[in-house]
Amino acid sequence: MSLQAPSALVIDARGLRFGIAAARFNAGYVDALLERCVATLKSAGAAEPVVVRVPGSNELPVAIQALADRREFDALIALGVLIRGDTIHYEVIAYSATHGLQDVAVATRVPVINGVLTVENDAQARERCHGSTDRGAEFAHAALEMADLFRNLRPTA
Repeated sequence: MSLQAPSALVIDARGLRFGIAAARFNAGYVDALLERCVATLKSAGAAEPVVVRVPGSNELPVAIQALADRREFDALIALGVLIRGDTIHYEVIAYSATHGLQDVAVATRVPVINGVLTVENDAQARERCHGSTDRGAEFAHAALEMADLFRNLRPTA
């Protein structure tokens, strides 16, 4: 995973609405992502995002689809943490969630940020969720940038 994220743009998020679906599996890590994500959105001027919780990362695409169906959000964020285990289950869920989230974005034309971390171990999860590699803020910045892009691409009357 690259540690060279693009620099965050300064975006005025007033008037933008965000929805977040967050997994409850690996809750200590996902909760940290969620906290940092929400704080970043709010510091940009966004209203409190709508947050829904699901059992695990495999359930994120259908929750994101339900949020997209409401047609009230400028961007959506899916948060989860998958840690490699002794079987390929981690890979199956990562693949399924990634493709499901992308399908929702393309079908609904609502930006969907894939904030599902796939890490090798607890140390990597801890660094990305609680440490100096602030993936929660990065996911929020991506959502802000995409929401702003779509706001600027809307046809004018």
